[in-house]
Parts: sequence; structure tokens; C-alpha cells
Amino acid sequence: MEVYKLSKEISKECWEIYKKLDWQTRKTIGDQFISAIDSIGANVAEGFGRFHYLDRNKFNYNARGSLLESLHWVDLLKDRGFISKEIHANLNGNLRTLMVKLNNYIVSTKNKNKEKSKVL
Repeated sequence: MEVYKLSKEISKECWEIYKKLDWQTRKTIGDQFISAIDSIGANVAEGFGRFHYLDRNKFNYNARGSLLESLHWVDLLKDRGFISKEIHANLNGNLRTLMVKLNNYIVSTKNKNKEKSKVL
């Protein structure tokens, strides 16, 4: 699944940023940053395993919330000088691409259910 794969790639990039933070920064910003990033893929994976589309999308909505939180932490890391403008731009672009793909996945999940109900 493309959304899950992209979320894992972003998580891998963010782990490299996290590892370079000092202890205090990890505890104040870094832990929340990496938790939000990792939560995107975890929620997509859990939702994928659900049978009903409403249950599935509940986790997709959680993933989207974590994605928006991640954008917040990425901005703070840049504003406070922990990542460069270039890293910020790249990561921000990747997260925004993921948001489009995740939103499309949510819509397609809803549409698949509508198609099933038409057949019945």
C-alpha cells in the first residue's frame, strides 16, 4: 500500500533527525515528534486490518491527525534551529504529499463501500 510505504520512508528520515538531537531536546520536542510521525503508519496499518470501512477510516482519520501534528513538530524543529531550512522543506513536502495520498485513500475507502451497497 503506497500510503503505508511512504509513511515508513518518512519515519525513517525522521528517525535520523531524532537520533542527532541532544537528550534535553529529545525529551521536550523529539519524543513527541517521533511518536507523531510513527503513529501515521501505525494507524494506517491498523485500519487496513479492519473489516468495516467506518472502522478502517477511524484509524485513517487518526493517521491524518498525527500527520498534521507532525507538520507542527517539523515547523518547531526548524523555527528553533534543530533542522535546516532544506531539511524542513523536504520533510514538509513529503508530509504534504502523504496527506494528499492519505485523503485520497480515505475517499476511496468510502467509495468502495458505496459501490458495494449499490450491488446489493
